[in-house]
Amino acid sequence: MAVLAVLALALTGCAPSNASNALDTDAPTALGLAPQTLSVYAAASLTGAFDELATLLEHENPAVDVQVTYDGSSTLATQIAAGAPADVFASADQKNMQPLGDDALVGPATLFAGNTLRIAVAPGNPLKIETLKDLARPGVITVLCAAQVPCGAASASLLANAGVSLTPASEEQNVTAVVTKIAVGEADAGLVYATDVAANPDRIQGVTPAGADAVVGHYPIAVVADSAHAEAAQAFVDLVLSPAGQAVLAAHGFLAP
Repeated sequence: MAVLAVLALALTGCAPSNASNALDTDAPTALGLAPQTLSVYAAASLTGAFDELATLLEHENPAVDVQVTYDGSSTLATQIAAGAPADVFASADQKNMQPLGDDALVGPATLFAGNTLRIAVAPGNPLKIETLKDLARPGVITVLCAAQVPCGAASASLLANAGVSLTPASEEQNVTAVVTKIAVGEADAGLVYATDVAANPDRIQGVTPAGADAVVGHYPIAVVADSAHAEAAQAFVDLVLSPAGQAVLAAHGFLAP
């Protein structure tokens, strides 16, 4: 287990000490799994945390190769419903998980993390965008996630709560695309998750809008019902839910579920 602590520090760099302590004592033990490839479908906002958790599972179970596909939760849910060979699904909201559960396409879902929104701008905030109303200012190019994507639904709620109406320059299928458009200068601002700001300190800058704490995204995770690697899939879910997994998520800026 001490090896896991060293590995976690190498992967997170500036992760809090409580994350390494959790990995040292609370990570699930090796299961002696047969050689296999585990396919995890995860919301784009989970990229950094799930890359780290995938590596931790592989370290503890060397025969397992974890492949993580990141995209908007609605896109991933549609793919799973169409028969995509996923073993685990981690969504950025319950709305996209629920229909899969209703159709018995996934097992019981468990909440494992939370997230809130930030206004994302270029480093230095050259246009001095400080409020949600500023996103609708003439001349400000604002991009949002599409409405069916969790970050888009959350953005719509946040803007509605603030009484702000705007027409975005584009609506993206995942939050990573919003980050990229701002980072490369194709947009001036957008709404992304707090964890996206934390993961891209050299590419974007975050502004906490009023009311952000009232719009919290809750992330569920479940094993896909027809997974051919059910034991390994459950092992990954168990890792995410364990104190070690929760410490990794917290180090990446996620809230407790």
